[in-house]
Amino acid sequence: MSALQRIFGRDTKFYDLLEASAAEARNSASILTELVPQLGSTMNEQMLGDLAQARRKHKGISQRTTEELCRNFVTPLEREDIEALSSVLYKISKNVEKIGERLTIAPSGATFSVLNKQVQMLEQAAGVVVEMVGEIRLKSHGEGIKDKYERLQTVEGDADKLMNELLRELYHGDTDARIIVYWKDLFELLEKGIDRCRDAGYVVFQVALKYS
Repeated sequence: MSALQRIFGRDTKFYDLLEASAAEARNSASILTELVPQLGSTMNEQMLGDLAQARRKHKGISQRTTEELCRNFVTPLEREDIEALSSVLYKISKNVEKIGERLTIAPSGATFSVLNKQVQMLEQAAGVVVEMVGEIRLKSHGEGIKDKYERLQTVEGDADKLMNELLRELYHGDTDARIIVYWKDLFELLEKGIDRCRDAGYVVFQVALKYS
């Protein structure tokens, strides 16, 4: 084993930070899943506060990752890969917080159950990302990450189909134009969140190809 390999083997802080980042992204998605059925209750403000706190915590992890990259010459992965993955993971939490904020300005009489499937898909996608990031530090992670990336692509493809169905129902009804704009915006934000998860999975997949 070379000296660099011994250093890499002992240096786990970047793996720890990336795994914590992925976990915080999933935590945001889980809070959103709990929030949607509670909309209109007194729990709204608390859960929105939880989303904001999760995003702030995630930002702190992202900033620490950047600081560690500045302090450390030797890293277990290419610096660009660590930066790219840290950035896209944080974007998941930012996107989820934005969804939560948008939910608070819903038009009167809005029925939020229409969002349930999309929200669940977002949480599912974030969960797969956690699994993928957790496998980066393993030596024989190539096939496992590939399988999970395919699962993530399946979720993203199903989410695309679902959004098209939701938009079709929205456009073919007699809904007020202002409400159409509101729901379209929400559907697209949720879809963007799932896309962010796919982007994170792609970075992990590329890392797996490099280091397998």
